[in-house]
Amino acid sequence: MRKLILTTIVMAILTSCTGPMKNKTEYPVTKKGTVTDNYFGTEVADPYRWMEDDKSEETAQWVKDENKVTFGYLETIPYREEIKTRLGRIWNFEKFTAPKKEGDFTYFTRNDGLQNQYVVYRQKDKGEAEVFLDPNIFSADGTTSLGEMEFSDDGSKVAYSVSEGGSDWRKVIVMEASTKAIIGDTLKDIKFSGLSWQGNEGFYYSSYDKPKGSELSAMTDHHKLYFHKLGTSQSDDKIIFGADIVRRYVGGYVTEDGRYLVVTAAISTTGNELYIKDLKKPGSKFATIVGNFDNDHLIIDNDGSKLFIVTNLNAPNRKIVTVDAENPGIENMVDFIPETENVLEPSTGSGFFFAHYMVDAISKVKQYDRKGVVVREVTLPGIGTASGFNGKKDDKEIYFSFANYITPSTIYKLDPETGNSEVYKKPAVAFNGDDYESVQVFYNSKDGTRIPMIITYKKGTTMNGKNPSILYGYGGFNVSQTPGFSIAMALWVEMGGIFAVPNIRGGGEYGEKWHLAGTKMNKQNVFDDFIAAGEYLITNKYTSTDFLAIRGGSNGGLLVGAVMTQRPDLMKVALPAVGVMDMLRYHTFTAGAGWAYDYGTSADSKEMFENIYKYSPVQNVKEGIKYPATLVTTGDHDDRVVPAHSFKFAAQLQAKQAGANPVLIRIETKAGHGAGTPVSKTIEQYADIFSFTLWNMGIRKL
Repeated sequence: MRKLILTTIVMAILTSCTGPMKNKTEYPVTKKGTVTDNYFGTEVADPYRWMEDDKSEETAQWVKDENKVTFGYLETIPYREEIKTRLGRIWNFEKFTAPKKEGDFTYFTRNDGLQNQYVVYRQKDKGEAEVFLDPNIFSADGTTSLGEMEFSDDGSKVAYSVSEGGSDWRKVIVMEASTKAIIGDTLKDIKFSGLSWQGNEGFYYSSYDKPKGSELSAMTDHHKLYFHKLGTSQSDDKIIFGADIVRRYVGGYVTEDGRYLVVTAAISTTGNELYIKDLKKPGSKFATIVGNFDNDHLIIDNDGSKLFIVTNLNAPNRKIVTVDAENPGIENMVDFIPETENVLEPSTGSGFFFAHYMVDAISKVKQYDRKGVVVREVTLPGIGTASGFNGKKDDKEIYFSFANYITPSTIYKLDPETGNSEVYKKPAVAFNGDDYESVQVFYNSKDGTRIPMIITYKKGTTMNGKNPSILYGYGGFNVSQTPGFSIAMALWVEMGGIFAVPNIRGGGEYGEKWHLAGTKMNKQNVFDDFIAAGEYLITNKYTSTDFLAIRGGSNGGLLVGAVMTQRPDLMKVALPAVGVMDMLRYHTFTAGAGWAYDYGTSADSKEMFENIYKYSPVQNVKEGIKYPATLVTTGDHDDRVVPAHSFKFAAQLQAKQAGANPVLIRIETKAGHGAGTPVSKTIEQYADIFSFTLWNMGIRKL
């Protein structure tokens, strides 16, 4: 197939068309209701409240009607299949994850290229690898995926979770590792849970009571930690934590030596209580390490009763402290690896601590011994993101991966005693990173704050303002956007496009202060940072308004929704995915109330309501405005950010769009928030996104 290159874009525009289609897209008739809410004296209409009922036939019919229009539009784009074919070809390479030893076997996952789900393999010594677990046979269409997988202490048993249709609600199955025979009953209705074994007897897991009404959208506020003993019914599982107190997020795990059960409990996505229970002392009760939600704390290792805790208490960039389990408490914590000017993300393995630092979102890794002394700075293969460095204390080797925007993720094996590393698995991708470059620039936001951004493109690209560009962002929940390889974005830059990622406030690139600068009353900073990134790209001729698309998912979908309603003149295309679009009501669905640390809620106060009301995408679509061409994407099984957010936003845009730019919503069936999406569906979605984007930039052929 001929290579897709967009360097001839301008000629294609001049010779093939006079611009995007002028006729307005015909949308399905969408009913408007009369629901109105009063917030501190302000009446706010909610005409599409009926869309929140995910069980209604009316909502289901609307989804079908909208998809019919959307796919009818996409099918007319002449190069859609061409992009899909090329994307499939570049996607088709062997992929691996790092191995780990469990019992007598070494386990790893592999995808031969286009398999919908990764397959779990195992290998004994230097023997032939065999398939241990193949999620591709869980369902005919690949929409059932493997979640967590944890082995018992001796590796003889394994518990793994399964998600159907992308749902956060999981089933857990237990197998005898040697025979692959299923043991006992399947556990059901488990959500937001890890799996952690206590010896070989059973394991801890977390879940909510099954909600009344819709399992997709009903609130889930009371999280509990359970223990499942092998050979017993799930109905007999004991509540270990959370029976008497209400917490939205509860997690439990056993330390590697099996001595302590560690419990984290939180009411929001930031800040947690920390408890431990000595499993070697029968009848022991939980001891409180931290009894408030003011900061984040996590036990990452222990030497007997000496606990190693990563925390941002009095350390916005995080540090590691120690405390004795026999005399716990914040006041007794002692610095082990102090805070630095860079954000710390630690891990442990082979008896060492690996301190991963972000320096302007770029990785730097130092290795420490158990006395807190620096052993060495780990030599990384380049400028990008290193991840991994996890393992058991007796592991002789440590594995880590390295990637950036033009380097596919490569797995390295590190000898922690010598510091020498070697390539373990390098993917053979039909993409030559040497032909591309990523440059980091810094620009000033509206208030003068200096923001880093990495821009990736083909070497030799002429900066004439006519390069199709995707500006991608997130900006929330302390999540950092570090350089990583995306197969889809590799195709985008191969086709001549530009891909830009700014490290806007709300993320964690510069610690908790950077995060807080993009939360609650400061949320507008996030949007201003993103707008300034777009203006930088335009001012410096990387692109122009006619060739700029903005994209983000989840909290990043909110980012796109807010920016396109505040500055519809900035971009030609908007691509909000699974976004939190109705900020006045987000906290009433599933576990949404837990996001209030970042957002605040419309019920908190008049001041907070007014702040949210100013930027909430659903409420800020105005009559008579020419909005950019918009492709909203969501999944009908998204039980994290319910699809009603996207439904309402699309309906508002379709009703009020003044210009000819299309507003479409692509609703993936049997899909959730994104995790576990089959490769086939992912390829189709990106082909549609790229086709829609290029077509609405006026590009009629490739």
